[in-house]
Amino acid sequence: MPAQYSCHPQVMFLSNITQFSPIFYLTGFPGLETIEHWIFIPLFFMYLMAISGNCFILIIIKSNSRLHTPMYYLLSLLALTDLELSVSTLPTTMGIFWFKSHRIHFEACQIQMFCIHSFSFMESSVLLVMSFDRFVAICHPLRYSVIITGQRVIRAGLLVILRGPLALIPIVLLLKVFPYCGPLVLSHSFCLHQEVIHLACTDTTFNNLYGLTLVVFTVMLDLVLIALSYGLILHTVAGLASQEEQLRAFQTCTSHLCAVLVFFVPMMGLSLVHRFGKNAPPAVHLLMANIYLFVPPMLNPIIYSIKTKEIRRAITSFLGLRKASAEF
Repeated sequence: MPAQYSCHPQVMFLSNITQFSPIFYLTGFPGLETIEHWIFIPLFFMYLMAISGNCFILIIIKSNSRLHTPMYYLLSLLALTDLELSVSTLPTTMGIFWFKSHRIHFEACQIQMFCIHSFSFMESSVLLVMSFDRFVAICHPLRYSVIITGQRVIRAGLLVILRGPLALIPIVLLLKVFPYCGPLVLSHSFCLHQEVIHLACTDTTFNNLYGLTLVVFTVMLDLVLIALSYGLILHTVAGLASQEEQLRAFQTCTSHLCAVLVFFVPMMGLSLVHRFGKNAPPAVHLLMANIYLFVPPMLNPIIYSIKTKEIRRAITSFLGLRKASAEF
C-alpha cells in the first residue's frame, strides 16, 4: 500500500515536488482477495470473448465484399472501438490477477484513463451515427444511397474518432500539475478520472465542471438524439400498411437497438450508483463499473452475429459451408 501523504498547507509545495510522478495503488476487488482466482475466470472469459469476437467481426467485414457498405463500415468502427476499450483495461486488470501487481505510475494511469474515457465517448458517438443511418434507411429509403455515402461515413468516422480525445485533453493534462496526498488508493483495477481527481489536494472545480459539461454535451446529448431518431423511426413504422411490413422494417434496427441498451443502461446504472448510492457497499460500485466497461464489448459481436442476417451468412460462408456460399 502507498504511504500516507500529509495535506498540511506547509508541505503542499514539497508534496508537489516529491510526488511529481506519484504511484497509485489499484485495489481490484477489495474484500474478495480469497476468491480472486474465481473472479479471474469470468473476467478472462469476458476479455477473450470481447477481443476475439470484435476481431472476428472486423475480419468478416473486410473479407466479404458484399459487406463493404456504409452500414457495415459503421459496424466495423463500433467493433474497433470495443476492441480498443477492452485492450485499455486489460494490462492493469490482468496484472492484478496474474502478477499481483497493484501499483501504477501516474503517467501510465494518465494514459489509461485517457484511453478508457476516449473510447467510451467514441462508442457513444458511433451508436449515434448508426442510429442516423437506421433513421435514413427506414424513413427515407429511396434517398438512402444519396444521403449515406462512403465519403460521408468517413467524415463521420473522423469526427467520432477526434471528438472525445480532443475534448478530454485539457482535464487529463491538468491532472499532471495537481499535488496528491493521502493514501493514493483507487477502488478499481483501472484508472478513471473521477477517482484520480478525488485524490488531489487542491481545488479541482474546473476539472469537475468541465467533466460534467463534457458528459452532458457528449454522452447525454448522444442518448437524447438516439432516442429522437427512434421516435421518428417508430412513427414511420407505425404508418406502414401491414404488420408484416412493420415487423420487417423494425427488424433492421434490432441489432443497433440492443447495442444501444447494452451500452447506455449500465452507464446510467453506474451514474445512479455514484450519485445516490454513496452508502452502498463498495462491491456494488465495482460491479456496475465492470459491467459498464466489460459487458458491451463482449455482447456487441454476439448481438450482431445473431440478429443481423447478412453477418450470419457471411460468418457461415467464411467458415466454409457450401450451402451458405450458394445463398450468396
